[in-house]
Amino acid sequence: MSNMPHILVVDDHLEIRKSVSRYLERNGMRTSVAEDTAKMDLKLAESKFDLIVLDVMMPGEDGLSACKRLHQTSKTPILMLTAMGDDDHRIAGLDGGADDYLAKPFNPKELLARINAILRRTQQIPEIETFSGKMLRFAHLKLDYDGRTLFNQEGNRTMLTASELKLLTILLERPRAVFSRDQLLELSAGRVAGPLDRTIDNQVSRLRRKIEQDVLRPRVIATVRNRGYSLTADVEVIA
Repeated sequence: MSNMPHILVVDDHLEIRKSVSRYLERNGMRTSVAEDTAKMDLKLAESKFDLIVLDVMMPGEDGLSACKRLHQTSKTPILMLTAMGDDDHRIAGLDGGADDYLAKPFNPKELLARINAILRRTQQIPEIETFSGKMLRFAHLKLDYDGRTLFNQEGNRTMLTASELKLLTILLERPRAVFSRDQLLELSAGRVAGPLDRTIDNQVSRLRRKIEQDVLRPRVIATVRNRGYSLTADVEVIA
């Protein structure tokens, strides 16, 4: 049992909680459920979870607010459930620290696939020996790697999500190397891009908002036309 991923499902709809829990448990996971964020907080105080499936629209504190709050104090990855076609909620969830999102109604197989992809990404991060326990300097930034925290020249801090750190790590390990979108997706998420897949472009855009001084003229993560992306700065381990 201890080796089974423990998933917390937070949704105010009883049938969704039941069906998601049953499906995940049939596929080798442990689950706990909460009907709102107050119950979620109690569950988090009682147990350690490998991932939270968090609905956006709930009574009381909504999922977006809870996601931002958890992102400040916890490294537990979050998969947001959003209403079909609600791009504003999806973008806000990702900006607030969510690692992925899935629109309702969803296929439980896709939910399981996305959970497994997040777990692969996040559980691999502590195994990267290159930067674990280190403080890095690149461009105008310092990165507390284990803390997933960026510091700019004024000392202001910005938290990275697990998926943002994974993508940045790939670039930091090989500065000035050019990675195609397909390479970055395979290395960061362990999957192959579809014909219209813009996952990497969206992730790079979010990451640029956190590291670039001018997002309209990015200088740290450069776009190499017809090839992909490259980190343009030297990387120094300073502690």
